[in-house]
Amino acid sequence: MTLVTFIIPVRHQDNARDWSVLKQNLTQTMASIANQTNPDWRGIVVANEGADIPDLPDKFSVTRVTFPPNTIHERGDATQEDFLDSFRADKGRRVLAGMLDARDSRFFMLVDDDDFVSAKIVDYVSKHQDGNGWTIDKGYIWDDGGTLLLCHNQFSHHCGTSLIVRSDLYGLPETAEAASIDWIKDMLGSHVRIGPILAERGAPLGSLPFRGAVYRVAHKGSHSRAPSLIEMYFLNKGMLKRPVQALKNLAKLRMVSAEHRREFFGAA
Repeated sequence: MTLVTFIIPVRHQDNARDWSVLKQNLTQTMASIANQTNPDWRGIVVANEGADIPDLPDKFSVTRVTFPPNTIHERGDATQEDFLDSFRADKGRRVLAGMLDARDSRFFMLVDDDDFVSAKIVDYVSKHQDGNGWTIDKGYIWDDGGTLLLCHNQFSHHCGTSLIVRSDLYGLPETAEAASIDWIKDMLGSHVRIGPILAERGAPLGSLPFRGAVYRVAHKGSHSRAPSLIEMYFLNKGMLKRPVQALKNLAKLRMVSAEHRREFFGAA
């Protein structure tokens, strides 16, 4: 049994704005995961047949799927709810395909294909194997290629790379066909719904007691189109009217250090 399986769902290649950027980011994300200090893990990239995937580090494999492109990947004229529902369904069934290939994993962690994770995650889980799982409430926001990190203490509200959940709590079906679309969207396609659902079932998630991930923003392949951290936390109109909050945000900035690079970015 593998202790932690990291699952990276990759959108259909027809939904990518720039596949070369996606591949570059995915390579960096896999390097971050592969930097774990405890070796009891594996990684699964879920991608469509025909998608050009970069070389995989040791302990990674690819689960190939044949799902069609998401027709509402870009919102266009769709309602916000239809847009989000379509995203949850597409992401969720990709996640499910990866999970079904790793049924023997004790825990799953879902990782977006452009984010970074702490090298300490698997080691922490190894010391708390009876836990239900954890939300990553403390993390960093990082401008793609930048030299600054912003400490964020409501990280799980903003970033999909924020859940570590014991596998049996998902209630995985025997086959993908046996899963209802509502279950797929709620349990696998949304990073904000599963926590309350598990809490209602008497299996609440804990909060990871250290900064566990980095949310990459301001890159041209981003589906969320998240603006730069300077735009989000200092230069938007609302923040210009709240100078005290802007000063508080300023205090949350950190320079990217050699330690950060070792822990999150896979640097030697």
